Amino acid sequence: MSNAIRNLEPKIIWNNFSDLNAVPRASKKEERVIKFMHDFGVNLGLKTLIDEIGNVVIVKPATVGMENRKTVILQSHLDMVHEKNNDVDFDFDKSGINMYVDNDWVRAEGTTLGADNGLGVATIMSILESDDISHPRVEALFTIDEETGMTGALQLDENILKGDILLNLDTEEDDEIGIGCAGGVDITISTSFDTSFKQNLTFVKITLNGLSGGHSGMEIHKNLGNSNKLLNSIIMELSDNFLIYIAEIDGGGLRNAIPRESSFTLAIIDRDFDSIKIQSQKSFNIIKNQFANTDPSIKLNIFKLQENFKVLELDDQIDLLKLIDSCPNGVYKMSENIPGLVETSNNLANIKLKDGVLNLKCLTRSSDESSKEELKNSIKSLFT
Repeated sequence: MSNAIRNLEPKIIWNNFSDLNAVPRASKKEERVIKFMHDFGVNLGLKTLIDEIGNVVIVKPATVGMENRKTVILQSHLDMVHEKNNDVDFDFDKSGINMYVDNDWVRAEGTTLGADNGLGVATIMSILESDDISHPRVEALFTIDEETGMTGALQLDENILKGDILLNLDTEEDDEIGIGCAGGVDITISTSFDTSFKQNLTFVKITLNGLSGGHSGMEIHKNLGNSNKLLNSIIMELSDNFLIYIAEIDGGGLRNAIPRESSFTLAIIDRDFDSIKIQSQKSFNIIKNQFANTDPSIKLNIFKLQENFKVLELDDQIDLLKLIDSCPNGVYKMSENIPGLVETSNNLANIKLKDGVLNLKCLTRSSDESSKEELKNSIKSLFT
């Protein structure tokens, strides 16, 4: 980690963020960060509790003269989205985040940074250890598993907090306060296909990577490239012009991350390899121009493999390609009441096909329950 980060202002926050990011804290694997936060509170001499699900509460008494003010709860979540580039060797279970300063930005080396919600956690930590900020009684609430299930919030011990006012520090802008939030629903499509070996074919892998990615809630309106959708469109064009068989698909990662890397493993006729490379590049060039501003580092690669795989039957793979192409992705509906607000959206986040078993995952979000159900049912009907 770059020491330059610890010298950024305000130093107290950046040092706490650095200490936090040295601790592995992937969603559903928060044991070490729970202990880290518990020890932080104990070392400050503050009352520190862990509820049954794993949420941590640290209580700081009011400063002199503010004892009669209402208790304020400050809340952030401990877990982070753990995503990395395919060409990066990194184990989220064993390593902290490698950060560096890039001009006006703090970035991570080939992984997600964990600023969501690590900067909120670091801010609360800084308030807890400060000795020059007047405040009422503070209850610092650090919840778990926000990114993949809201487990900590949903199973919070109802008797552990006493405050009347709660401020959630999980936002993008430090000069805005939000009231209310969108709801979401996970959609998983699973099925299996008959597969078989085909004779006299060559196997190739086509990869699309280098996309910007992003948060499927906060950045869904930016028209960022979705690697699953874009590579699928390239494969569809190949299937219109060549005999190809799909063996495997590996696209995207977590539901709440706009996918930035995808790959298809295909069986082709060997003599078509050069023509397929040319056709793929032609399709890719159109995509590259289309996303030049949002995804300037996008790359396409195609190379031969030595292994043999079972492949889908042609009718099944045609149906699958068409369904992926038809699946809603991005902004579905804008709010009629709040200008500029995305009301409903879907992120086609993850596609895995291996040994004939397909798992496709979406995250649908909406600030309107009926609109969320409408989009969910539309996707369900499409794949059914």
